[in-house]
Amino acid sequence: MAGETYKILLFMKKRADISVEAFREYYETRHAPLAEKYSSGVSRYIRRYIDPQPHPETGAFTDGPDVITELWFEDEKVYRGTLAYITTSLMPDEIIADERNLFDRAAFRIATVTERESDFGKG
Repeated sequence: MAGETYKILLFMKKRADISVEAFREYYETRHAPLAEKYSSGVSRYIRRYIDPQPHPETGAFTDGPDVITELWFEDEKVYRGTLAYITTSLMPDEIIADERNLFDRAAFRIATVTERESDFGKG
């Protein structure tokens, strides 16, 4: 993909009392469709589920997120507006109520990236 892609990354941990399988199933069948209703201007909505792997020097990966959700934008103005909203406002009550079924909301983290991809001769 040529050009710029703007991304908001959401690093989220599941609630401790639910299994990985139940977390992923609920996210895909209940939470993602609900979140899509509130995602105008998002060009891609990706969930990257984390399968922790040990590091040969530091050991187990125990403190990371269970999912990294990516919100992609092609329009910088929409991206900046969405970022301003999610970093200064609470989500709609319907989203917050559903997140409580799924996430450890206190562990929720937000980051951004501006992505540029090299073509490497693909055409």
